Amino acid sequence: MRTFAAQERDIVEGKVTDVYFERTMRVLKAMGLANLRVKMEVHSYGLPHGYQWAVFAGLEEALRLLEGRQLDVYAMPEGTLFREVEPVMIIEGPYEEMAIYETALLGVLRHSSSIATKAARIRLAATNKTLFFFGLRSAHPALAPVLDRAAYVGGVDSVSGVVSRDYFGLEPSGTMPHALVLAVGDNESAWKAFDEFVEPQVPRIMLVDTLEDERTEALKAARLLGKKLTGVRLDTPGSRRGNFRRIIEEVRWNLRINGHGHVKIFVSGGIDEEDILQLRDVVDGFGVGTSIAFPPSVDLSMDIVEKYVNGQWVKFTKRGKWPGAKQVYRCQGMQDHITLMEEKVEFQGCRPLLRQYMSAGKIIQSLPSLKEIRDYVISQLSQLELIK
Repeated sequence: MRTFAAQERDIVEGKVTDVYFERTMRVLKAMGLANLRVKMEVHSYGLPHGYQWAVFAGLEEALRLLEGRQLDVYAMPEGTLFREVEPVMIIEGPYEEMAIYETALLGVLRHSSSIATKAARIRLAATNKTLFFFGLRSAHPALAPVLDRAAYVGGVDSVSGVVSRDYFGLEPSGTMPHALVLAVGDNESAWKAFDEFVEPQVPRIMLVDTLEDERTEALKAARLLGKKLTGVRLDTPGSRRGNFRRIIEEVRWNLRINGHGHVKIFVSGGIDEEDILQLRDVVDGFGVGTSIAFPPSVDLSMDIVEKYVNGQWVKFTKRGKWPGAKQVYRCQGMQDHITLMEEKVEFQGCRPLLRQYMSAGKIIQSLPSLKEIRDYVISQLSQLELIK
């Protein structure tokens, strides 16, 4: 059986491209311009509505895509928060070396940045509460590693994908599905079997909304497992929620007065930023899926901003964009200044964000670990005010 997923070889060979790039190259070759040296800039001139920043993600995969081609690449470090107009990447070299890769390159950066940005917004809203990413069922399975990686970069505490253990060394986390309760036939037998057969290092977090009232099932689980019960998860469907906050408060009250105040409460099921803001003071953690896996798109585009003509670089681009390859200086309080790359400027206490990662197709910077990228994102979020 074959899935309808492009193979890595097809992507690296440039087959995953838009046909107009193939046609463009045929025209330029016929005109003797295929070797025209250009600087192309990746940037966003339109973040999703209400967004003031986005998270740059997907750099490592983008570099692997361009590796071996006669290109120099400058970029912000992966995980950097950026704003509209700011360049996140500049690619310099013969246009024929990059033309057919624009489609795949933007796909990598745009998809990963969109997921990481939403995850970071969720992280910011959730403050210090635990965040699980359960969004793999929202997308094609071929994308599972991409989703888990970008969500983790954006700040979730753990991901559910088993495959991510092999790809990234991320130990998957999860609770239990309704299917276990339904297959066993009753909730108490399912909880007991889970406790008996699942590895002891896995936290005992029991699903408590399958067959009975959440308050009833939560107390049953607590009485059955006692101190072994880490928490309960409410995945109450929308048709039964009513006032979800009141349901959660009722469950917590009844656990506490019956001697089970140690039991944590986790919620899932269509959770987004607004839900988290409304519930974060009454729960211990969230399972978030679709809202991260299918986020508003961070609209990254890629444009020629300079070309080498008659022995000199000419700053030249389409209408609506700023000509010239640029640098971004970040100052205290995440205040940024955009300059031309070659400008010699000094901003007190500021640092340039774009650095060279590739020279003539060779990666020249050591790339950080996923944890280091995630920590970098979290450190920047700590400088922002909480979402109101």
